[in-house]
Amino acid sequence: MTTLGASTWPTIASGAARILLLPLGSTEQHGPHLPLDTDTRIATACASTAADRRPDTVVAPALPYGASGEHTGFAGTISMGTEALATVLVEITRSMTPPLDRLVLVNGHGGNAAAVDDAIRRCDADGRPLHAWWPRIPGGDAHAGRTETSLMLAIASELVDLDTAARGNTTPLDELAPALRRDGVAMHSPTGVLGDPTGASADEGHQLLELLVADLTGFLDALTVPD
Repeated sequence: MTTLGASTWPTIASGAARILLLPLGSTEQHGPHLPLDTDTRIATACASTAADRRPDTVVAPALPYGASGEHTGFAGTISMGTEALATVLVEITRSMTPPLDRLVLVNGHGGNAAAVDDAIRRCDADGRPLHAWWPRIPGGDAHAGRTETSLMLAIASELVDLDTAARGNTTPLDELAPALRRDGVAMHSPTGVLGDPTGASADEGHQLLELLVADLTGFLDALTVPD
């Protein structure tokens, strides 16, 4: 795998890589048992593992801040907001130079959705396409539940405190989302957990990570099919 931050410009200029993968995460509460950079770590793991399988990709340094306003009130949460994030993504896309001509956001935080959509529209208008991939686990829970906890046990188990992991608000996200946007997460889950992390395991996390990487690799395959 080639990482942008550890490369020199001649290496990038002479290399075969054309696609830049940008892990996009957040710095926000993930319950009492997961670290604040959970979304960033998951996005980075997906991007890095996919890049190991594709010589045409380079992994950019992760962007660890996003739109996390719904988590305001929990200590440690930092949010740049939707408008600022969209502008950052547009400027990153505008600044790319050959041979890197395609930017793919590997987005680990659902709260970034509006900013990503806005950035894609603005970049399309500029004639500089921006692409985005999102990790999706059918039947997975929303936030700091079994899904993310299992993934983190596979990615960075030393940062997971299972002794403090407990069931949170398990209302389906599509039902709960309007209230979260209106009131914030703390009003509906004092621990910040939306889901149930009990029963999470590293074995499940490795399986989930493989599913996500396969999906991302398929997304990249479709992106590089000649027109």
